[in-house]
Amino acid sequence: MASRSYGACFLCQRAAVVKIMFRSVSSAAQPHPKVDFLKGEPHRKHPGVTNLKTVRLPDDLQLAAQSIIHRAQVSQLAERSQKLTNFLWSRKRAVEDLVLRQKAVSLEKELWEKAMQNIGDFDEQVLEDRIRKKVLSELRRTTYRWTPLKYDEELGVVYMAARLAGGYAAVRRALNEIKKRDPSFSPQSLLDFGSGLGTVAWASHSCWGDTLKEMVCVDSSAPMNVLAERLLKGDDERAEPHIKQVYFRQFLPVSPKVQFDLVVAAFTLSELPNVNDREEAVTTLWRKTNSYLLLVENGTKEGHQMLMEARDSLLKKQEKVLHDPRPASVFAPCSHEMMCPKLAQEPVTPCNFQQRYHPLPLPGRHECQTEKFSYLILSRTKPTETVPEGLDWGRLIAPVLRRTRHVHCHVCCSDGQLQHMVVTARKHSRDVYRCARNSDWGDQLPVVQIVEEEAEVHGDSDSDENNHI
Repeated sequence: MASRSYGACFLCQRAAVVKIMFRSVSSAAQPHPKVDFLKGEPHRKHPGVTNLKTVRLPDDLQLAAQSIIHRAQVSQLAERSQKLTNFLWSRKRAVEDLVLRQKAVSLEKELWEKAMQNIGDFDEQVLEDRIRKKVLSELRRTTYRWTPLKYDEELGVVYMAARLAGGYAAVRRALNEIKKRDPSFSPQSLLDFGSGLGTVAWASHSCWGDTLKEMVCVDSSAPMNVLAERLLKGDDERAEPHIKQVYFRQFLPVSPKVQFDLVVAAFTLSELPNVNDREEAVTTLWRKTNSYLLLVENGTKEGHQMLMEARDSLLKKQEKVLHDPRPASVFAPCSHEMMCPKLAQEPVTPCNFQQRYHPLPLPGRHECQTEKFSYLILSRTKPTETVPEGLDWGRLIAPVLRRTRHVHCHVCCSDGQLQHMVVTARKHSRDVYRCARNSDWGDQLPVVQIVEEEAEVHGDSDSDENNHI
């Protein structure tokens, strides 16, 4: 009996080994689809890589900023710049009037119900006044108070110390998305709405150089326009500007027929008081867009949701008078035009990205910092290059976790879904695996469609083996 049991056990072990060997051979033999997405580039520079290394301000811009800050002699500059940074980061949208009225009605109804339960005989007028006061008091206590920022020269210098380098890094990274993915795009005109210190002009010039023949910077703050001009001239009124053909205005060009190859609004929507003003501004900017419209905001829930408002407005609402019939299409970062899947999750988290940068060399600032931002690029033109069959590009929306022989990637896919992909060379091909290892948060990842035949092979082998035994 013992010898029979031993023989049966040996046969089972042998069958298991044969089964494992068959599975591994069949899996290894399964060919991965050959899709040429590298286009001759090495894996570390594959077409989806749009991230930049640590960004530095242009030397001329940095020297001019240091000179202006030194000459201004602003008291407690470090503390005030940090306070301003915190204020801008925590800023929310103003509560809309309709929402405020609904909240007041709901609160008043709740207070009346409580009063009816606890009071017998009462003076209705006195109770009504008391409830009204309670409602107003509660609304004042719980409602966010949005206030506009009015920049004078001193606050402009504080803003320069706080946000010049970080704002430049975010815009430079967003513009690199266009430069890398559309190398034929060579803009000749630029409109910067809410230009502030003119960082968009500097970032655009670093991307496309002297091909830009006209840059119009629009900001309602006259002191900010003066500071931006001083930066361009290296803080020397008699000097020639480092970048030519930059024009400063306090109002947008009136004619709807005047268009610019590239239109940018960086950290501007958050300065507008309500949703109607933001929608009107975005619609006006889109009318003036010939090729690309870029919107950049803080990488917070508020910043992301403002961008999604703008996206929905331009994709879904039809203008009464069309000056340019070409429709809007999302260029980046979304890989689809459906609802943002991050807004459908609970809790809601923003779709944001980050860029490392060198801050202005001021006292106490020497280490590299990280700018977290959200952005949206809309295009008038459809991409000329066709995507090969079986290939898709997803956006990496979180840091890539590199582990032994596998990589964890959180991807927003073209079907509007978020996926947690565990990329391996065996399952996704060596090229996709190496691209994943060389990609980072914010890049695009090639997703090659794989025909799942392995399960069927395993199923057939299992049934044959069972019949044989």
